Amino acid sequence: MTVSDMTLLAFGTPGPMEMLIVGMVVLLLFGNRLPSVMRSLGVGITEFKKGIKGEGVTEPNATLEDQRRSDAPRVD
Repeated sequence: MTVSDMTLLAFGTPGPMEMLIVGMVVLLLFGNRLPSVMRSLGVGITEFKKGIKGEGVTEPNATLEDQRRSDAPRVD
């Protein structure tokens, strides 16, 4: 490797401080959307686990509240 290749490699990888700054910028830009993204991720993981177990499949276009109502045990 030449000196110019090593210089390029040294400046190409972000360090911990740069990663922290990028994380803070992302949090500032998308902070208000993170709860809904995490909720959707949780629903997706739950649906995936249900699909693996072979349990009932919910309607893909149903809202989160509709899915919760269908999953809740019925009290008669």
